[in-house]
Amino acid sequence: MRPAAPDTIRALERAGAEARACTRCAATLPLGPRPVFQLGAGARLLITSQAPGTHAHATATPFNDASGERLRGWLGLTRAQFYDPARVAIVPIGLCYPGRLPRGGDAPPAPGCAALWHPRLLPLLTEVRLTLLVGGYAQDFVLGKGRMAERVRDYAAFLPRHFPLPHPSWRTTAWERRNPWFAAELVPALRHAVAAALDPGCGPEAGCWRCGA
Repeated sequence: MRPAAPDTIRALERAGAEARACTRCAATLPLGPRPVFQLGAGARLLITSQAPGTHAHATATPFNDASGERLRGWLGLTRAQFYDPARVAIVPIGLCYPGRLPRGGDAPPAPGCAALWHPRLLPLLTEVRLTLLVGGYAQDFVLGKGRMAERVRDYAAFLPRHFPLPHPSWRTTAWERRNPWFAAELVPALRHAVAAALDPGCGPEAGCWRCGA
């Protein structure tokens, strides 16, 4: 694996600092602006998710809650591996906590956030080999409008570049029970794809995309 170029590292650091200082949506954010994401110039796995929750906002750490534990379980990663920016980058569709809907559930990510910051951050993640699209908002932004459940069931069609996943909230528990193929088929394939992406000896330059991961 080639290390990221020094110019790329410096550009990513500058862009990350600008994103963390963003106050564009301050008037509409119930807890105020606090962009939460994780960047590393050498990251080979990118997680594109929905938006930080309240615990992530409070701790400035993405997926620092029960949904993060579930996601790490799906991926087969320890907490230390998950929070290693040299391996994993995490850039949600909305960088700040968006609040709650009147009838419960998280509000949608702030409009325009991904369109503003993803083009400035993601091209500088030059070592990324696999992007996990976690939840419908991430999938719609990257792939266009579609049905989340259908994309997850047809995950192999999006490899080797993307891997669509449901959001790992408690609401997914009942869906998993109704869809036993998720644990039996998708989770092993996901762990294989993630391990291949993180393996420094695996990649197109090594000619080891034969497995499609």
